[in-house]
Amino acid sequence: MKPIPYGRQDINDEDVAAVAEVLRSDFLTQGPAVPRFEAAVAGHCGARHALAMNSATSALHAACLALGLGPGDRLWTTPVTFVASANCALYCGAEVDFVDIDPRTYNLSPDALAAKLEAAEREGRLPKIVVAVHLCGQPCDMRRLKALADRYGFALIEDASHAIGGSYLGEPIGNGRYSDITIFSFHPVKIITSAEGGMALTNDDRLAERMNLVRSHGITRDPDLMTHEPDGGWYYQQVMLGYNYRMTDMQAALGHSQMARIEGFIARRHELARRYDAMLAHLPLTLPWQHPDGHSGLHLYVVRLQLDRIGRSHRDVFDALRARGILVNLHYIPIYRQPHYAAFGYDRADFPEAEAYYREAISIPMFHAMTDAEQARVLEAVEAVLA
Repeated sequence: MKPIPYGRQDINDEDVAAVAEVLRSDFLTQGPAVPRFEAAVAGHCGARHALAMNSATSALHAACLALGLGPGDRLWTTPVTFVASANCALYCGAEVDFVDIDPRTYNLSPDALAAKLEAAEREGRLPKIVVAVHLCGQPCDMRRLKALADRYGFALIEDASHAIGGSYLGEPIGNGRYSDITIFSFHPVKIITSAEGGMALTNDDRLAERMNLVRSHGITRDPDLMTHEPDGGWYYQQVMLGYNYRMTDMQAALGHSQMARIEGFIARRHELARRYDAMLAHLPLTLPWQHPDGHSGLHLYVVRLQLDRIGRSHRDVFDALRARGILVNLHYIPIYRQPHYAAFGYDRADFPEAEAYYREAISIPMFHAMTDAEQARVLEAVEAVLA
């Protein structure tokens, strides 16, 4: 039987037609599809600005640059995330440190952050930016993080790469109530896809202007941003060092088409999660816990193995499921364990919850195109391996 991946895109005829329409048009790169997609996401989330980019990694980098991160500055984030959440600081020449995770949500722990900030204030080493990652789609405790940001004077970025379509305290993730900038990812395994792509949302006009420059070589045709009057209708200026982080119209057309189905995508993921919750409850697993303040996008369904009850190693279970065609994964290896980061001298003992998570976590298949029959295969395999 065909293997079942941990995640997969869902492309329908309307998506194909939207991309084909762009291919037959006059614009393949920067045409009308990009601002149309930006408007759709901004409208869905209730944000003032949305800037599409070629990846969420690019959007994270642009966000850090817009916030003025540079050499001598510090960015803190969770260790249980994809490396891009930390790499964006290194791109800017800044330092990176990590804050341990909450044992129930697996997001950055507000308690651990508060303690670390108190110590950093005494030492004069407060962060300039904290990146709060909504792991699996579950929002962080943004109200508390915002209170800490106001007290200690750091900027907040929501890395919501897993979380478009979710909500926090009844409002869409991405609305910017508790953060300076929110980042979405549109990689094929995410909630919606533009093949590759990302987006930065903000309510701050200045930050939007800066990110717009960063994504397009630092070049502007806006006379208000130039050092002198334009030489003519052809004129542009590079007013800062920027990058080519732009999204194409082909990608934007796909993303815009997918936005029409986002509510159905989220509903199906919750249907699958409810079935997992019910059918896995009797097994030696710790199932995902959802905080009542949030409504998760459910990008991932992470279980933790109760290894003392299973009698098999983490690796044994992982390999046994893959041998049965269930392509489980692990999200994520704590970043400080990566060789590039280990060279900076992080002490694993500083992150006991992240270490415990890494010893036990496995992501089982979760995607809105999953059929009931495919989910039944996953459940059968997990039962056979663990029972």
